[in-house]
Amino acid sequence: MRAEKIYAMAEAPCCEEKEVHADKVQYVNANMPSEDELYDLAELFKAFGDSTRIRILFALFEADICVCDLAESLNMTQSAISHQLRLLKQAGLVNGRREGKQIIYYLADDHVRTIIAMGLEHINE
Repeated sequence: MRAEKIYAMAEAPCCEEKEVHADKVQYVNANMPSEDELYDLAELFKAFGDSTRIRILFALFEADICVCDLAESLNMTQSAISHQLRLLKQAGLVNGRREGKQIIYYLADDHVRTIIAMGLEHINE
């Protein structure tokens, strides 16, 4: 049903008179983030664009956890988990703290928790 709605919206003509709404164009342009900010935003969403990374983020949403426990929980190798954690750390989504010989991973901040929660809420509407 969503695809049908999007298709119908794409087919509807924007402006029958082909008149540009200068006030709206000016407002949008004045509030558009810089190219660097848009690039960084796209990179952030790329980090969310992999189901393995989403599974890791969701596990960290539930609990701070080490690589070996993540690997067991997600039925993956520690090497695969470590690779994805490195990408998530580079994206600023995950941090780690040393506890003895282990590194315990956790979500970087409450923004990440909010993004995950809002994403789940959105898909469950």
